[in-house]
Amino acid sequence: MTTSDLVGLRIKTVRRQRGLSQAQLAHPELSDSYVSLIESGKRTPTPAVLELLAGKLDCSLSYLINGVTAEQMEDIELALGYARLALENGEVAEARTRFAELLRNSNLAGLTTLRQEAEFGLALATEAAGDLDEAISIMLRLREEELPAERAIEVAVALCRAYRESARLSEAVEVAEQLLSGNARQSWTDLLVELGATLLAAYLERGDMLRARQFAAELLNAADALGTPRSIVAANWNASIVARATGHNDEAVAFAERALAVQVEHGQPRNTARMRLALARTRLRVGAQDAAGVRDMLRAAVAEFEQTSTSTFDQANLYVELACAEYMANDLDKAAEHAVTGRNLLPEFGHALGAEANLLLGRVYGAVGRVAEGREHAVAVTNWLTPLPDSRRSASAWYATAETMEQLGDTDGAVDAYRRALACAGL
Repeated sequence: MTTSDLVGLRIKTVRRQRGLSQAQLAHPELSDSYVSLIESGKRTPTPAVLELLAGKLDCSLSYLINGVTAEQMEDIELALGYARLALENGEVAEARTRFAELLRNSNLAGLTTLRQEAEFGLALATEAAGDLDEAISIMLRLREEELPAERAIEVAVALCRAYRESARLSEAVEVAEQLLSGNARQSWTDLLVELGATLLAAYLERGDMLRARQFAAELLNAADALGTPRSIVAANWNASIVARATGHNDEAVAFAERALAVQVEHGQPRNTARMRLALARTRLRVGAQDAAGVRDMLRAAVAEFEQTSTSTFDQANLYVELACAEYMANDLDKAAEHAVTGRNLLPEFGHALGAEANLLLGRVYGAVGRVAEGREHAVAVTNWLTPLPDSRRSASAWYATAETMEQLGDTDGAVDAYRRALACAGL
């Protein structure tokens, strides 16, 4: 049934419940024939007519339009607000439960915009909980519907990100390029720059360095033209990652510092916390001599992360980076502790970050002379990497694993890991 059919049916049902004829309902403002056409779905009443009929029928305008009473609508909006707040506060499990309960409310079925918002919220909460496959399934269902333009881009950003985190890089690129490529592309907006930044990360993951470098420059130009804090942060943050990956270390630090400066002044706490992590990671990767300073920055970031709605993956990233900084600052006990914390925040196996955590543990135990335990952790890396598709990141992780195994005296394991690195690189 169309919306007009449903509205007409509700008017007819309430009119009969009130014991009114069509003529009685119509008089004196409307004709009874017009009311008949509305009830049969052949005419769509204007907002003014709907408000008039709601008053005559002594029912809420909300009920005639959506099939829910004003009280039911208030309950739905309140529940949606609580679910959003839980997600923003980092209460991921609570948010996921609230969004799921809301979607089981039959009154939500006719409220398309609110239902889509609840489904997208559930997808984000599910992603933040680390259940990427389920989050992707929810977002794919949403994409089959007719979505408002901004919501369609928001879903594309989240879907591209979830595909990338799942190492499904071709799908991540395809989702973003559908909206960003070709003659049909819209003018740049904050949301489209964020989508472009997410696509940029996918280019990097699959090793397309030339395209990443070119596209990073395009995003920076778009952000500067827009002049909005949101676009400037997104473009500079990801340009920093590209610069670091391509060996332009001074650029990497400069872009990251600009992103953080704008973020601190204008941004939300969650993204500020993530930005501090990005800057710390950049400094750690380009200057080992600053390991102690980066370590202190990351230690301070732990409390900031706990107070915001950063995802499970964000938190895992923080602890693994902190473990690296502790290792480089020669605090091996703390390095091992944080590596285990980060690893335990991740789904079991099938994630490159889990491999990095185990690899670090292998090096830590090797450094303190517990070589057998170090080898066990190095071997465990293969459990995390084997399910992943071939990619630049996988190749790098296999190569680092091979080097670590070689240092720990596991020659056979090192040879196998080198072979896998070559295979991931297509050699």
